[in-house]
Amino acid sequence: MLLILLMSTRVYSAFKTLGTLTLLLLIAPFNLIKILPAVLFNTLLKKNHKKELNKDHKNILLTGAKMTKCLQLARLFDEAGHKVFMVETNKYWLSGNRFSKAVTGFYTVPNPKKDWNGYCQKLLDIVKEENIDIFIPVSGVALNYYESLVKPVLSEHCEVFHFDIEINQMLDNKFTFIEKAKSFGLTVPKSFLMTKPEQIINFDFATDGSQYILKSIPYDSVRRLNMTKLPMNSTQELKQFVKSLPITEENPWIMQEFVKGKEYCTHSTVRQGKIRLHCCCESSEFQVNYKHVDNPKIYKWIEKFVKELNLTGQISFDFIQTEDNRVYPIECNPRSHSAITTFHDHTKVADAYLNDSKYDNEDPVIPLPNSKPTYCTYHELWRLTEIRSWGQLKAWVRKISEGTDSIFQFNDPLPFLMVHHWQIPLLLLDNLKKLKGWVMIDFNIGKLVELDEES
Repeated sequence: MLLILLMSTRVYSAFKTLGTLTLLLLIAPFNLIKILPAVLFNTLLKKNHKKELNKDHKNILLTGAKMTKCLQLARLFDEAGHKVFMVETNKYWLSGNRFSKAVTGFYTVPNPKKDWNGYCQKLLDIVKEENIDIFIPVSGVALNYYESLVKPVLSEHCEVFHFDIEINQMLDNKFTFIEKAKSFGLTVPKSFLMTKPEQIINFDFATDGSQYILKSIPYDSVRRLNMTKLPMNSTQELKQFVKSLPITEENPWIMQEFVKGKEYCTHSTVRQGKIRLHCCCESSEFQVNYKHVDNPKIYKWIEKFVKELNLTGQISFDFIQTEDNRVYPIECNPRSHSAITTFHDHTKVADAYLNDSKYDNEDPVIPLPNSKPTYCTYHELWRLTEIRSWGQLKAWVRKISEGTDSIFQFNDPLPFLMVHHWQIPLLLLDNLKKLKGWVMIDFNIGKLVELDEES
């Protein structure tokens, strides 16, 4: 019976993958129609214009080459006259962003989970070979820890714009982060560390009076969107739900107060406890739509937090703001956020990252007032299938007409083709070959969320 179930799951997965590849193939001609005029125009323009470097240019190494946020930073550093190099793990040698005109060089490194020594040595070789001045991690949760761990190795040869490992671990842990913020007198939701299901089953919800949600402290790509609220209708239902989760001392979870209100996500680039660059956006489903909004309450919260810790690096937060205007952090991510695409038309982003004291007393760089919100075209095409009313269709059309795609740029069109019709199809084909199965395609971070993903 188990064998039959496994076979049927694999067959379904194979058909889903083949169907998705077929859809991408059908869309490909429209993508080509969009980018070809830009390619031809830029080819002609390139003959008459030589790329100029800033007289004080830096050689910059960015990780996370498969991701849109990496492409965005590469373009902004390139426009400021710096040389940009991208790096990714070997699995993502197929990165479509490597074809950007902003990229001087592209490298792959071993997955540090499997080959730590090889990972360190290859990064060090790149830093030496390309005379890198500043190493800026722009990767996701899977590699963020290792990029802190490699900091002492690279720091002898270049600046590493990233947190030390102790700070990284504290910030990335949903419970220790909340405890640290609470120690600074900042508002936080009630939170409890859970290392076994019985702690939740025996919790006195009636006396406490609040609703809670459970979140894995180690990153869990499959369960992270589960917003089941506790307590449940019955003790039996609660037991069944909680015991279905992998809660152990080695894999702890946090039970956090469910706070009602509007959700926001932020990105801040900080140096020595001072915010150099900041954006704040209303959260969206799947986090692929970004428009900066001014929220002084959230800004003040972040300002105090980074100052207390004297942080230098990139940090992002998820917040909820209640009807009475109180802000509560839900979690902290000690890394860059895709909301950085809101700076797509800004000219001062590179300066915010550089170790130059002349920028210390300037106001933080924020997205331009008239900057278009960003979206992901291929995610929006999928959302078309979910539209059920005329009002929803008008809202969708308005979003597309008022915004701009986060990958497509007229003077740098190739990534728009290569991410969608090279990077993703090759990942799908690899998945099909292994029959691993996948949950969703995230075009924004350039990967499949696989059932047993490695990174």
